[in-house]
Amino acid sequence: MAGKSILYAGLLSLLAALACGPDEQGEAEPELTQRQRDSVIGGSSLPGAHGVTRALGAADSAAARNSRLDSLGAEP
Repeated sequence: MAGKSILYAGLLSLLAALACGPDEQGEAEPELTQRQRDSVIGGSSLPGAHGVTRALGAADSAAARNSRLDSLGAEP
């Protein structure tokens, strides 16, 4: 009986090791950018998520405004 238990434990360990191995393509998943992470948090139901969404909107507005101001100086 003890021999079967050791055999089953060994097979279970082998299956667990194979399940944790690299995927078939061998490619790692790309990491998310800070903006993508913030968007995911903003879309969640976590407390304060609405504030993250508003902050992203404010950052977009500021970037658009700065872009418009920069283009004014570039025109002849």
